[in-house]
Amino acid sequence: MDVIDQIKEIVTTNPIVIFMKGTPQFPRCGFSARAAEALRQCGEPFVHVNIFEQPEIYENLPRYANWPTFPQIYVGGELVGGCDITVELFQRGELQKMIKEAVGKAA
Repeated sequence: MDVIDQIKEIVTTNPIVIFMKGTPQFPRCGFSARAAEALRQCGEPFVHVNIFEQPEIYENLPRYANWPTFPQIYVGGELVGGCDITVELFQRGELQKMIKEAVGKAA
């Protein structure tokens, strides 16, 4: 499977995905840590992809979404953005609503 197709499958078959440096339990950068914590605080399970363990995804994800940095957060198959946008949406209560809606559609 082509790596772009693989990314698309991950994003479209999981309601919440974070492509990050490290894991939620052991993040390898502060941005990934803050974004994963915002997702965790929303109370729904989410999928993570450690880009350091998936070099093809690391190299091609910026091309897939036209978003150059990591982490990248997807909710309901759509790119939400990176750390700053995710944390801001969480602080305004909007991320929680987006996640509940995406999880509801996936059920």
